[in-house]
Amino acid sequence: MKKKLLTSLILIIFYLMVAIPFKVMVVIPGFTDIRPVTILGPIFGLYFGIPGCIIFAFMNLVMDIVGDSLRWSSIAGLVANFAGPFFILMFWKKLKAKGVELTLKTPGNVGLFSLSLILAALLEAAIITPAVALTYPDVNALTFAISVIANTSIFPICFGIPIIIIIKEEIKWKTCIDKMKFDVIK
Repeated sequence: MKKKLLTSLILIIFYLMVAIPFKVMVVIPGFTDIRPVTILGPIFGLYFGIPGCIIFAFMNLVMDIVGDSLRWSSIAGLVANFAGPFFILMFWKKLKAKGVELTLKTPGNVGLFSLSLILAALLEAAIITPAVALTYPDVNALTFAISVIANTSIFPICFGIPIIIIIKEEIKWKTCIDKMKFDVIK
């Protein structure tokens, strides 16, 4: 129990260390900003599983509260910020069950990982954008959707992948998926 609480506290601290300095880079006031913290979504999901996804989503809600951008659409944001990392976790779990290892040593696997990040970004935009468009018709839905997709794909691809390579290949931390055992029939 102590280990889980300590791990949760460390994840929260990491989230805040990345999120707070960039909270001033606004795209649509009160709704979206430039969010480098999205690099943590795939890392939290892959390395800490469902608890990591929950912490990532919850901390996004906390930042909405602290940043004075808490809106009805924040509920959709909470769901989407859980769904994105969870999708990546499940995407790679399915591939592992088929014998595909999560390794970012080859261009093909980096491309496949980038695809999983883009699909997760599209999923998040599909969840959040309708909520914003329905509750705040004065917000340009297309601009909002593009900002969500850009934030949740560009930062993880450009910065998250190198971090995951260091964590996985150099530090040798195992993801939740690496720890799962599958009987693969080839």
